[in-house]
Amino acid sequence: MSLWKIAWRSIQQRSLASSLTALSMALGVALVVTVLVIHHVVDQSFRRSAQGYNLIVGPAKGSGLELVLSTVYHLSQPVENVPYTFYLEFTRGRFAADVEAAIPVCIGDNYQGFHVVGTLPEMFTKLRYLNDRPYEFAAGRNLDPEHRHEAVVGAFVAEKTGLKLGSQFRPAHGLDQQGGHEHEAFTVVGLLARTGTPADRALYVNMEDIYCLEGHVGSRLQHAAAQKPDNKPAAPHAAGHAPDPPAAVDHDHAKDDAKAAHDDHDHDHAQQDAQDAHAEHGHDHAGHGHHQHHIPDEAKEITAILVAAKPWKVMALASQINRGTTARAVLPVQEISRLFDGVVGNVQVLLLILAVLVVVVAGIGMLVSIYNSMQDRRHEIAVMRALGARRYTVMSIIFMESALLSLGGGLAGLALGHALIGLLAPLILQQTGVLVEAFSFQWNELLLIPGLLALSALIGYLPALVAYRTDVARSLTANQ
Repeated sequence: MSLWKIAWRSIQQRSLASSLTALSMALGVALVVTVLVIHHVVDQSFRRSAQGYNLIVGPAKGSGLELVLSTVYHLSQPVENVPYTFYLEFTRGRFAADVEAAIPVCIGDNYQGFHVVGTLPEMFTKLRYLNDRPYEFAAGRNLDPEHRHEAVVGAFVAEKTGLKLGSQFRPAHGLDQQGGHEHEAFTVVGLLARTGTPADRALYVNMEDIYCLEGHVGSRLQHAAAQKPDNKPAAPHAAGHAPDPPAAVDHDHAKDDAKAAHDDHDHDHAQQDAQDAHAEHGHDHAGHGHHQHHIPDEAKEITAILVAAKPWKVMALASQINRGTTARAVLPVQEISRLFDGVVGNVQVLLLILAVLVVVVAGIGMLVSIYNSMQDRRHEIAVMRALGARRYTVMSIIFMESALLSLGGGLAGLALGHALIGLLAPLILQQTGVLVEAFSFQWNELLLIPGLLALSALIGYLPALVAYRTDVARSLTANQ
């Protein structure tokens, strides 16, 4: 009979104790695997989320990490805003030659705690994610700047809120889910396909609609104009929920006003007033026509700009922007790397240390189990020695027994760890929007095998030494 079979038979004779020690080892290894896989997936999810653009331009106040977390990951509130005129520098100004795309975003409202982001339709046509993948729509279409109160909903938001194509929702002012007045209704015209990035965790509307909501620049300008002595209607709407715009002035009414004005003024002057009134108010098509008011660019503000700069211009462009006082430019990948390397990485190390300690404790339990069994096996060892087995042969059997328990528990722990990840994946996806795959193996899991072999050698050394020193004559006579 081979030595491995002898070691296996010995484990079978103590099946309950062996099973419990192997289970404790499996639980420790499963914990190590879970920490390694989940940390890797979350790390990659954060690091790859800013793909498609290599710069974020935001307010000069605040830290670069705050800007990235609020703009990309929707995890904090913006500090300040950037003038809209500064964004124009990227489209037709001094920075235009250095960029391939520049997408403004306005963040200041929420729906059930999810950020409502004002932006342009180009966000889903010019930007990419996850190694140059284009954004796709699971249903519906992209935003249309010619229509008002439309929204595109991220996949995670759609699952959590139940919004579907054609659904209407009323965003609330501010980013606090519990506070803020509700705005007018928006209609869902598109559902984004799942991306596995923070884009799944937001709702997107036309930027001009944000300006027209009450509490933003358009409504403030309108209220200010309404308080003027001449009581002329306000021109622009603000980035916030605006009250319902003044009733549209149709052509007949405008002509009547012009005719009435002709009694007191020059006919041409009255006709010009009528044209101005018509241009200012326009027609209202139940919220689906052209934007009704023109807001001066000087009055607008944005939260940040997502910039896809030409690769060889990134650092020079960032340096040029940061020399000014209007805004700051940050590299999102760099900021997230600092976060993970400086903070999250340390947390992972701590969790791994705790997981390894669990494995060590399981190993100590295995050592105690094998050592305690040596008292009952002295006669068995003495018989093997009397039949011609050498001391090193007996020691080898004990080491093999320890290796079988360690490797068996380790392999069971690998399977258990990935099964646990598979069970937790839907919960992680539901709570965080991060997709974790059960069979996402990491290369450092392979280090568990030699680690367990080394641990089994340490576990088996003391029992093997006891077996080595067994007095054959005394053990044989003690059982007579």
